[in-house]
Amino acid sequence: MIYNLVIYIYLFGVKLAALFSSKPAKMVKGHREVFDILRDKIDRNARYIWFHAASLGEFEQGRPLIERIRKEHPEYRILQTFFSPSGYEVRKNYQGADIVCYLPFDTPRNVRRFIEMVNPCMVFFIKYEFWQNYLNTLYKKGIPVYSVSSIFRPNQIFFRWYGKDYRKVLKTFSHLFVQNEVSEKLLASIGVTDVTIVGDTRFDRVLDICTVAKDLPLVKAFKGNSKTFVAGSSWGPDEDIFIRYFNEHPEMKLVIAPHVVSDSHLKEIMEKVKRPCVRYTEATAENVSKADCLIIDCYGLLSSIYRYGEISYIGGGFGVGIHNVLEAAVYGIPVIFGPNNKKFREAQHLLEKKGGFEINDYEEFKRLMDRFLTDNSYLQQAGNAAGDYVKNNSGALEKIMRAIRL
Repeated sequence: MIYNLVIYIYLFGVKLAALFSSKPAKMVKGHREVFDILRDKIDRNARYIWFHAASLGEFEQGRPLIERIRKEHPEYRILQTFFSPSGYEVRKNYQGADIVCYLPFDTPRNVRRFIEMVNPCMVFFIKYEFWQNYLNTLYKKGIPVYSVSSIFRPNQIFFRWYGKDYRKVLKTFSHLFVQNEVSEKLLASIGVTDVTIVGDTRFDRVLDICTVAKDLPLVKAFKGNSKTFVAGSSWGPDEDIFIRYFNEHPEMKLVIAPHVVSDSHLKEIMEKVKRPCVRYTEATAENVSKADCLIIDCYGLLSSIYRYGEISYIGGGFGVGIHNVLEAAVYGIPVIFGPNNKKFREAQHLLEKKGGFEINDYEEFKRLMDRFLTDNSYLQQAGNAAGDYVKNNSGALEKIMRAIRL
């Protein structure tokens, strides 16, 4: 009763917020359309495997599993659901799934309608998804449900005295594939033992991306034989630091893929750069080879662009938090980032392995870059440490595939 009350209060809050903000408005609209989408697209004669991710980051963790199942077991259909617009709006046309839609709010009525319409034969909830009504209903129907890439911490409700009733939801999972030993021990302490440590599927994902990275002739022509610094998902405070250094060091080239690709932000970047610069959408074989700075003013290329760099920088560390460090590390190049990285496990591990480097201001960045540009042995060591970290932590996908029954 308490859980359902919380869900209804949350639903009311989202609908209220939708009157004033576009993000919750998209969410409300998307949730309203779910059952129409299912009525139109569900094939009653097909067997569906249902994947659910709250948002885009969780989707990327589940994506390697979706694509492996799709490849090896084409007899199944794939349903992908999202809770947040930040996942759905980006991946609503994802070709790896037969149906992509929002997950309706976890009310008893929504749950009954949704599960009756989909009738999944297997379900995967990614990372932090623990919707009590969905999980209880799936459990009662005998439908296997797996938690993938989940991670648990002592401060979560399951391990507090007041979370005794809610922790029962964890026993509805057929199996939990967790990221680390801490999670396994925490679950064991409350009697949840259907657990296997497999690591994080994101390592498998970035290795897959690396394998099929795009060949980008314009970026290759831009790079030439110069040492190239690739800054990904950068923000203003990040750019103030590395552009200042770049302006004073003609021996290096710079690729900037800003997090926000807007005319105003691109103009700000170009005003800061004091050396020849070109935007990717305006680049030609002739003008790009004469430029020292290449600005990526479109989306979808960053994960392939890192391959052309000797040093990488991941933005966000002077704001709300850093972006994906693994996309760069997989290419065996050192990764630099700002101070707001403490909540990002991969960044912490890269720091320990000497493949990642935290900077707090321009002077720290300058000292580090001076060494990278003059000490090839140090640069190579750092790059190898980053690449080895990714390779040594891959394999979660294989462990999961061996454990589930298809």
